[in-house]
Parts: sequence; structure tokens; C-alpha cells
Amino acid sequence: MARPSPKPDAAALSRLLLDARGRTLAYAGDLSGEQLLGPKLPIVNPPLWEIGHVGWFQEHWCLRHRPGRSPAPSLIADADALYDSALVPHDARWSLPLPDLDRTLGYLARVMERVLDRLDREGDADFLRYFVQLAAFHEEMHCEAFTYTRQTLGYRPAARDAVAAAAVASGPWAGDVEVPGGEFLLGAAPDGEGFVFDNEKWAHRVNVAPFRIARAPVTNVEFAAFVENAGYRRRELWSRAGWSWCERAGAEAPVYWNRRDGGWTQRCYDGVRPLRPHEPVIHVSWFEADAYCRWAGRRLPTEAEWEFAAAGVPAAAGEKKAYPWGEAPPVPERANLFGVLDACADVGAFAKGDSAWGCRQMVGNVWEWTADWFGPYPGFVRDPYREYSEPWFGNHKVLRGGCYATRAAVLRNTWRNFYTPDRRDVFAGFRTCAA
Repeated sequence: MARPSPKPDAAALSRLLLDARGRTLAYAGDLSGEQLLGPKLPIVNPPLWEIGHVGWFQEHWCLRHRPGRSPAPSLIADADALYDSALVPHDARWSLPLPDLDRTLGYLARVMERVLDRLDREGDADFLRYFVQLAAFHEEMHCEAFTYTRQTLGYRPAARDAVAAAAVASGPWAGDVEVPGGEFLLGAAPDGEGFVFDNEKWAHRVNVAPFRIARAPVTNVEFAAFVENAGYRRRELWSRAGWSWCERAGAEAPVYWNRRDGGWTQRCYDGVRPLRPHEPVIHVSWFEADAYCRWAGRRLPTEAEWEFAAAGVPAAAGEKKAYPWGEAPPVPERANLFGVLDACADVGAFAKGDSAWGCRQMVGNVWEWTADWFGPYPGFVRDPYREYSEPWFGNHKVLRGGCYATRAAVLRNTWRNFYTPDRRDVFAGFRTCAA
């Protein structure tokens, strides 16, 4: 059974915080004027609010949190009324009396200074180590959400040191692999000291029937065949809820696709480019993925099948790996995660990241929808950040594996992401199983 990474020391925890903050500042620093609020949409937050929220979250858990008591005072007045996402309705976030960007960034800087000082003094304390990691990973998740917002609103991409995806074009990676199934431990192991979220706890035995799963996610050219075969107009290919969504959304193709000169183009942030045939299809909802599967005579993998294909070890019942390739953390040769490329790569790229069964890109490139609704594992116990998982059980679908905008430090094979099945702003695609 794979063991989570050992306890990070104070220096490693400081790096986690500073890495996340550097990314926040990169996403925030070039926004101005109306961009800091943007239009009121249900799938985005006002960037100015979101920047302040990550500072509030870090302060709340790393400086103000007192178990069994009300939080200690904040560094700014009315912090909870401004930034507590559990208290502030989404639609109200555009009309709050938010500090301007300079004052917001000043607040973040003061919080960071005090947290780093506390780490210097109390870095061996388990409770502080836990909450520092929680704050760092929370900020990384919001940074990834910033990329979705920039794409949704047509802003230019944030400046970053990354290679153009076109530089690693490598073509398709077709076909299935056969996984024999068997007994498998789904979820995170409790026998290590690494950080895991409450919805990953704990590893429990499941029996998985033999299955065949695609070696790679569905590509643009494969999904285009579904579109061109009237996939969005054929009611029989959609679930009842999916067809209702399709009609309401007026969907005719993936959200950023457009016809031009007999081919397809794709909007990427503030630019338009020809559709790259062998990249994974991205920005598709669960409903679209499900309809494609019906058209192709395929199906989405269950969570257990996905994790088995990513983490399982042939001829070693019950054994599993932290990452598809083994125990070593992700490096650029193995996975397209934040800082590697500036977009998706072809599905044939990153062969060094293959799982033991031969599945490619199970970490990085695009999030992958699974068949399952998001729910608790047996014996679920809510962690202190009560709003993270439990409120979303039952009406969100599970995604696995991360995308090119996900920070490597956040991920492992047991990580569970979750969104409602109508969302297509997420950097999500899917791979399929034989029906």
C-alpha cells in the first residue's frame, strides 16, 4: 500500500505557502478597473473578492482559529462579513464594500508575514502543520479557479514560465488496456503522515470487476465526430437531465468551439486557434461526456475503476501507488501540471507517466469525469473545514487526475475533485471504458 509523504518541516511548509502566494500575485497583478469585478455569473467569483478570500482563509485557519471558541479578531475590520464564503452569498460578492486591490494585497502580505513568523516559532506543532497545508492547497485550488475565470471572461492568460503545448505535439494514443479487476483499496491510507482531505478518508476494500479502459482521454477529433453526427440534436443519446441541460444551454458543440472555413476553431483565453486534433477535448460537461459515451457505445469509468487503473499494481492484490508511475512526486517528464505547458498537450505525450496498466496522462493535462456522484466513503468524519466536502455530497460528479493548471503538490491518485454535471468552464475532459 502506498504511503503518503512524510511530515513537511517548517521550511517546506513556508515554500508551499509562498509558491501559492506567488501564483496568486501573478494572477492578480495585471488586473485593473472592471476586470477586478467582472460580470456577475454563477460560475465565477469577482477576482477582487477571491484574492481577499484566500488571505482571509489563511488568516482564519493559521492565525485566528481557536477550537471550541469564536475566532480571534482579524487584521481588518468586518473580515468575516466580506470574505467568509460560508456566510456571504455568491450573488452578494459583487456589491460588498471590498477594499481596493492595493489594500487587499497589503492584507495578504500582513497575514503571510505573521503565518511565516508563527511557523518559525511553532513549526513542529501538528495542528499548525495541518492548517498551513490546508491554507496552501486551498489557495492553489483558487489559483486554478482563476485560470477558469480568465478563460470564461476572455482575459489574457497570466504570465508564467511554461513551454507552448504545440512544442510537444505527439499525436494520438488509441486503444484500450485490459484491467483484470479484483479486490482494491479505494481511498487514502491512514498509515502515513501526509495531508489528505476528509473526502479521501479512508482506504476501504472494494471489489472491481474486470474492465477495459481507454489508454488516453477522448480527443478533439474523436469528439468532433460525435458533434458532426448530430450528437447534440439526438435526444436518444442524452439522459433526461442531460437533454434538459442541452436545450437550456443551446449547446451545439463544446462551449468554446466555432466553425470556420469548414473546420473547427477553439477560443483559448483572449485568442482563437485551430482545433488541435489530438489534444484531449476540454471544457465539456459531465452531460456531454455521458452523451458521447452513449453515441460511441462506451461508458465513463467508476471512481473505483479510475483509481484502480491509475494506482493498481499488477499481480499485487491490495497494493497501490501514490501516482500512476510509482511513489516519486510528479516531474515535467511525467505529467502536464502547472508550470510545464501553457495548455493541453496531445494525448500521446508524457509516456513516462504511464500507469502500470499502460494508461497515459491519468495525472495532468485534463481533469477526467467519472460516472459516480460525489459522496462520503464509509465511516466519513468531517474535518474542521466543514464546508469543503459534506455540503456537496449527492449533487456533484467526481473528477480525477488534475489538469495543466493544477499544482503538482496538491495531487495524488486518491484526490477527488467534484463539480455539478452541467459545468463546462472547468478544465475537464474524460476517458471511456468498454461498455
